[in-house]
Amino acid sequence: MKLTRFNAIHKKLNAKMVEFAGYEMPIQYPNGIAAEHKLIREKVGVFDVSHMGEFEVTGEDALSFLQYLTVNDVAKLNVGNVQYSCMCYENGGIVDDFLVYNIDNNYMMVVNGANITKDWDWINKIAKNFKVELKDSSDDYNLLAVQGPKSLQTLQKLTDIDLSEDNLPFYHFKIGKIVDIDTIISRTGYTGEIGYELYFKGDESICEKIWDAIFEAGAEFGIGPAGLGCRDTLRLEKGYCLYGNDIDPTTNPIEAGLGWITKFNKGCDFIASDLLKKIKEEKPVRNLVGLNILADKFIARHSYKIFDNKGEKIGYVTSGNMAPSLGKPVAIGYVTAEYKAIGSKVNIEARGKLFPAEVVKMPFLI
Repeated sequence: MKLTRFNAIHKKLNAKMVEFAGYEMPIQYPNGIAAEHKLIREKVGVFDVSHMGEFEVTGEDALSFLQYLTVNDVAKLNVGNVQYSCMCYENGGIVDDFLVYNIDNNYMMVVNGANITKDWDWINKIAKNFKVELKDSSDDYNLLAVQGPKSLQTLQKLTDIDLSEDNLPFYHFKIGKIVDIDTIISRTGYTGEIGYELYFKGDESICEKIWDAIFEAGAEFGIGPAGLGCRDTLRLEKGYCLYGNDIDPTTNPIEAGLGWITKFNKGCDFIASDLLKKIKEEKPVRNLVGLNILADKFIARHSYKIFDNKGEKIGYVTSGNMAPSLGKPVAIGYVTAEYKAIGSKVNIEARGKLFPAEVVKMPFLI
C-alpha cells in the first residue's frame, strides 16, 4: 500500500485511515464526516487527494491524439483552461472520467487514482497510432484540494496571483507560487463549493510547509482537514458522478447524463463516436437519475435494486447516502427510460422490503 507525502500529518491528526486506490488515505478525522461536510459548505477545509493520477501528453500529435481519445472537444481548450471529459472503449463503456489541462499547448490528464494502471495501459495502446509522448507523473505530484466559501481568502494570503473570479474563473488555472513553491493553482474541485486544487512537487518537508501555511492562513476562518467520507457526501449532493459507482465500463456517457461533454461536432471522430451518436439519436434505454428517498431513516446503497409499482425490476442504485446539507437521504441510480421523468414513483429493495422513492432533478443541493 502506497503512502502520500501527507501521511504522517494525517496520523498526527488522528485521522481514521483506510485503503483507497492503493493508498492509505484519511476517511475522516475525529470531528466526523458530518462536521467536515458542514465545514466545507460553510467555511474552508483541506483534502489530500494526492492519490489522483497525472499523465503528461506532449508531441506534435498531442491535440489530435486527445481529440480521438476523449469525448469532449480539446481544441476548445486555450492555455490556462481545464476541461472535464471522459474516454470510452469501442463499445461505448466508460474507461474513466478526468480533467484535461492545457499547459502551454502541452496537456496533462488528471485521472482517478483507482484507474491509474488501467488508464495508462489504455492510452498507451491508443497512442501507438500517433506521434505523441506520454509520461506518468503521478508519483511526482502532490495534490491538495482547498474547498469552501473561505478558500479564496485563505489562499490569497499565500500567493501573488489574483485568485478572484475575474482573474481565475471556474475551470481555469494559473502557474505561480504558494509560499515560494511552484504550484499549479486550479479553480476546480469535487465539492460543488468555490475551491482550488493545488498541484506541486516536492518531498514530505515541502508538503508539510504548504500544509502548515494553508492552515495558518485559514485559521481565522475555522479551517480544518477533511477526509474522503465527506468528499463523497459533498459530491453526491451536487449529483457528481463517481467512477466505479455511477459510471464504469458497463455504462456510456449518454445514459449517464454526460451528453453535455460528448461533442459530436468537433470535426473529427473519436473512440465509439458513431455508436454514442446512435444511442443519443435513438434515446438510451436507461438513464441515470436522482432519487429522493421517501421512507424514513432509509439509506439506499450501491447495487440495491429498483422496482416499479407493479413489482418489475427497472434499475439499480449506484450511489446513496445521507445528504447532511439537506438533512435527508438521497440516491442516484439507473432506471429504464419510462421512469426517467421527474416525479416518477419507484421502490428500492433492501433486506427483502421495498422502500418508496421519487425521481427528482439533480443536483439535490442548488
